[in-house]
Amino acid sequence: MGEVLPLPVQEPAPEERPVLVVDFGGQYSQLIARRVRECRVYSELVHHATSPAVLAARRPLALVLSGGPASVYADGAPQADPGIFELGVPVLGICYGMQLMARDLGGRVERTDGSEFGRAAVRVEPDSGLFGGLPADQVGWMSHRDSVTAAPEGARVTAGSPSTPISAFEDPERGLYGVQFHPEVLHTEHGTEIMKNFLYRIADAPPTWTAAAVIEEETARVRAQVGRERVLCGLSGGVDSAVAALLVHKAVGDQLTCVFVDHGLLRKEEAGQVVETFGRHFHVPLVHVDARERFLARLAGVTDPEEKRKAIGEEFIRVFEEEARKLGAVRYLVQGTLYSDVIESGGSGDGVAATIKSHHNVGGLPERMDLELVEPLRMLFKDEVRRVGEELGLPDEMVWRHPFPGPGLAIRIIGEVTEERLAILREADAILLEEVRRAGLYRELWQCFAVLPAIRSVGVQGDERTYAYPIVLRAVTSEDAMTADWARLPYDLLETISSRIINEIPAVNRVALDLSSKPPAPIEWE
Repeated sequence: MGEVLPLPVQEPAPEERPVLVVDFGGQYSQLIARRVRECRVYSELVHHATSPAVLAARRPLALVLSGGPASVYADGAPQADPGIFELGVPVLGICYGMQLMARDLGGRVERTDGSEFGRAAVRVEPDSGLFGGLPADQVGWMSHRDSVTAAPEGARVTAGSPSTPISAFEDPERGLYGVQFHPEVLHTEHGTEIMKNFLYRIADAPPTWTAAAVIEEETARVRAQVGRERVLCGLSGGVDSAVAALLVHKAVGDQLTCVFVDHGLLRKEEAGQVVETFGRHFHVPLVHVDARERFLARLAGVTDPEEKRKAIGEEFIRVFEEEARKLGAVRYLVQGTLYSDVIESGGSGDGVAATIKSHHNVGGLPERMDLELVEPLRMLFKDEVRRVGEELGLPDEMVWRHPFPGPGLAIRIIGEVTEERLAILREADAILLEEVRRAGLYRELWQCFAVLPAIRSVGVQGDERTYAYPIVLRAVTSEDAMTADWARLPYDLLETISSRIINEIPAVNRVALDLSSKPPAPIEWE
């Protein structure tokens, strides 16, 4: 007999050994998870009350404790079971997470005169685990009132600032590391290197979370879920649904039929672009359903934004069910739900996030639904979806298209949706996008769009009194839509956009600019 060779060892999928970000309600919790993933290590958010046993069952490579808005000593402040420090995996505490670690392990946390907000000069120990190979003098982004005034016994202080002498500590023997500043924000100049030191050197996390790995794992997961059943995909033309469709098509081939529902709430000429690009470029079976009158009738008289979302979400499902019956036995429906959708809708299942708004493909689904969901992007952030899209060969114009909500222009009309208002908003939005592209700023913005409040104001055009609609311009910069800042568009560009909208759209006599950031204002108006 020949030599018996050992069976190859099956490496675990990246998500089977995650870095778990324990969320204490900090404004940067989601950003921490994204930064870990940018280092090509899979991460997930978990609630601070998750038990050590549940955490251990996930076989994490490491834990990262997030910041938080409270004092660790305040009544009702989020706490964690101290057993999380005994799981035998490295733990990195950031801001509140560092203070909680210090308090629970015998250190001391106090309200001092050393409160810091914003950039701070930090001196680090370059021979330490977190700061190895980095300059001794750095800039860190601080946001705290309490400070660690005594590190846990056995821990070494590895960084300090003029106001916070203990800005970092570490205990390599127990795998405990804490930083008072925020390495996850861009304002911390060596933040990414600090995160990589923790992930690669300390946690020994392999950088295997790549677009290719996502495609391999998700196609395998989809095959296992749907078997030989028929699948429908709701194709909107945006990057999320397009990438979801391509992933599922790669997994099950002709078992998939894409259904593009023209609900009459799309941007100018977008319906034709979807049919042309997707149907002919990717050669995936595509059913085009013209349901414009049906959706307008459903939205008649509806002004509440949540009611709009739920009405549109339910109508979508009903259309899909009808198309499924025409096609025969179809059991599954593909949707492009993202991780940020799940978090914002409070749908992560662990209570981390409060419901900010119901996304049409998460919280807006009807209770009665005949199709089971396939959501291959559910654990991905938008930037990850784009990388997957590029890996799958999706054209740049689709990969980099600005996010567009499932309910479409219906939630950019503040008030009742009518055919007249949709036509006005489409033209205004088209002018805005055309001028932003001409200025070479489209790729620099996360989103830019027009909003039509269903009110009228007095104006003067051609020496005559007018009573017409205003248009509000909304343009933001962001990395993941969890937070966003209003974009500082050049004045001459704004002047051109305003002039064109007012001169080319008779029903508009005023253009305004939305200067609010998120938080407190969501990107969309409804």
